[in-house]
Amino acid sequence: MTNAIELAGVDKTFGRVTALRGLNLDVRAGELTALLGPNGAGKTTAINLMLGLGAPTAGQVSVLGGNPRRDDVRRRIGSMPQESAIPLALTVREAVTLFSHFYPAPLAPDHALALADLGGVAGRRAGALSGGQKRRLAFALAVVGNPEVLLIDEPTTGMDAQSRLAFWAAVSELKDAGRTILLTTHYLEEAERAADRVVVMNAGAVLADGTPEQLRSQAGGARVRFTSDLVLAELQRLPGVDTAQIDSHGHADLRTRTPEALLHHLFGQGTPFSELEVSRASLEDAFLVLTAPATTLSDKDVIA
Repeated sequence: MTNAIELAGVDKTFGRVTALRGLNLDVRAGELTALLGPNGAGKTTAINLMLGLGAPTAGQVSVLGGNPRRDDVRRRIGSMPQESAIPLALTVREAVTLFSHFYPAPLAPDHALALADLGGVAGRRAGALSGGQKRRLAFALAVVGNPEVLLIDEPTTGMDAQSRLAFWAAVSELKDAGRTILLTTHYLEEAERAADRVVVMNAGAVLADGTPEQLRSQAGGARVRFTSDLVLAELQRLPGVDTAQIDSHGHADLRTRTPEALLHHLFGQGTPFSELEVSRASLEDAFLVLTAPATTLSDKDVIA
């Protein structure tokens, strides 16, 4: 599979601030990739470089085999930024129709409106839309050019539950049509459900890259919680335990890829415990593990 986007050794500085440092990132054609990271990780800066809105301080950025600052490449890219300059005096249909004329082979405006679930408000002025409807209009403006690559920054912020469902259905349709989609989101359950691949960034570099399942495995296959008299050192020696903590209420909190073996051992040894909870590690668990600062725990350490 070829790459639609390639960033190689990319640095980006703003005065004394380094937003990206040695960033290497490939986005494969036809995939939906979720780019995750805490605030200030460099996600938006990376997307702006992919859009050709700036040049890297060092390194190379390539989109669809060319420099995204060239007009012939930019016409093949769709963008839904966090903040959109929507023409508020135009109706929804007028805005989408206007934007369609900026591209050589656009979607029909009615198709873009349907993808964004805006058919019912097509005659309403953009300035009269709700916050969630304005986000959907931004999506319609991003897709009406019929882009090969779609870059979306925090798409569902401000959308209600129904609008989110409609948005993800549209994204699925675009992906099935062969579009390459890169998006950022703070709603990790959405990324876990929809993404083929997840890239986690922090401090301007990639921390982890893989399928949602591969990243979940880095957080431990499961989370096991119970109350017992075992101290931290004993918990850490249990079979299959990757990490162990004891919270301020005395609950053991374990991460393990083999919860069955762990529980079999506890039962086999006759270890008394109560309040047992077993849950599968989520993408949010993996995100927190990957982006947490390194710490060293002792028997006396607890977490709040």
